[in-house]
Amino acid sequence: MKNQAYDLIGDLHGQHDKLTALLHHLGYEPQGQGFHHPEGRQVIFLGDYIDRGPKVREVLLTVRAMVEAGDALAIMGNHEYNAVCYHTPDGQGGWLREHSEKNRRQITATLRAFEGREAEWADWLEWMKCLPMFLDLGALRCVHACWDTRRIKRLNTRSLIDQAFLHASATKMTPEHRAVENVLKGPEIPASDGNLFRDKEGTYRNTIRSRWWDIRDGLTISDLVMPPGSMADSMKVDAWLLQRLPNYGPQEPPVFFGHYWLPADRPKAPLAPNIACLDFSAGLDGPLVAYRWEGERHLTASNFVTSNIH
Repeated sequence: MKNQAYDLIGDLHGQHDKLTALLHHLGYEPQGQGFHHPEGRQVIFLGDYIDRGPKVREVLLTVRAMVEAGDALAIMGNHEYNAVCYHTPDGQGGWLREHSEKNRRQITATLRAFEGREAEWADWLEWMKCLPMFLDLGALRCVHACWDTRRIKRLNTRSLIDQAFLHASATKMTPEHRAVENVLKGPEIPASDGNLFRDKEGTYRNTIRSRWWDIRDGLTISDLVMPPGSMADSMKVDAWLLQRLPNYGPQEPPVFFGHYWLPADRPKAPLAPNIACLDFSAGLDGPLVAYRWEGERHLTASNFVTSNIH
């Protein structure tokens, strides 16, 4: 760990052209289906490899090749978790993730990528089950959506390969479900007066994604909403709701995550000295973004690297 340098990369969502452009820009060289850095750097992929983009299969092949060659580490995103649940029977004639119109629409690009390759897709689902839900490397931490220390402890050593755990994680109100929801999807709080609003995918919601650091009394919904600045709402959040949120402290190691669809034109910079989100909407029209970590405790804007393909 003392001598290892990492390049952390946010949500890929089937954008293989953006991935290869960014890896070239970072100095990685093609090697088989993957990429290798001549100085021994490693990539850490932060999840959400599938859905939305045009080259889901190619992204998976590159990520897996790099992991198996020792050139990368990879964690699970909520889209990988959703895919596993979508294909797992619930034992009652349905599925752990409902085959609703919204859920079918979300996974359409992925299933299209594996038309005629159904056996290969089944193998990918088994690979996804083995992905860790977080990485704690001592001097830095990686998670797809939220480093919730209490829920991280519950997920330690757990895997979706364990059918009992998988089913429990997909059952609402269980401790396993709450842990997976927070770690892979992030905490949420109610919108003002339960009002409905449309998210980026056009789905109506009555909860908002909340940040999970620098939590203090008197914050408003606008203060907490993720991505920052995406909602103007001056209603103060109840103290009991604030107390339920994870609160990653400034003394903790740097933590990297994706998930939150930061605007493509937002400055590429830490959200706090030890907090970095690397999802700038590459799954749609935004750039793929990496952070070049050299062991620093305080993160800097100068270490953010952006692909030249949008």
